[in-house]
Amino acid sequence: MSETPVKSLPTGAYYGQAVASFAVALGATALGIARLDADAWVRGFLGIAVLFLVTSAFTLAKVIRDREEAGQIISRVDQARLDKLLAAHDPYAQAPERP
Repeated sequence: MSETPVKSLPTGAYYGQAVASFAVALGATALGIARLDADAWVRGFLGIAVLFLVTSAFTLAKVIRDREEAGQIISRVDQARLDKLLAAHDPYAQAPERP
C-alpha cells in the first residue's frame, strides 16, 4: 500500500518574510513612481502597469498551484487503482485450464 506524504506548511517566519518583502517592494515602487520627475499621466500609467503586473503575478501563481494540485490528485487516484488491482491479484491462484 502507498503512504500519503505529509504536507509541510511554511513556517510563520517564512510567511512573514514573504509578506514583508512584498510590501517593501510594492511600497518602494510606489514611492519611486510618486517621486518620478514626470507628468502625472506618466506616473499614473506606471502605477496602473505595476498594479496589472502584481495581479498577473498572483494569477499566474494560483494557476501554477492549481495545476500542481490537480496533478497530485490524478496521481493519487491512479495509485489507488493500482493498489486495488495488486491487492486483488493472487499469484498462487490456479489458472483456468485451457482446452
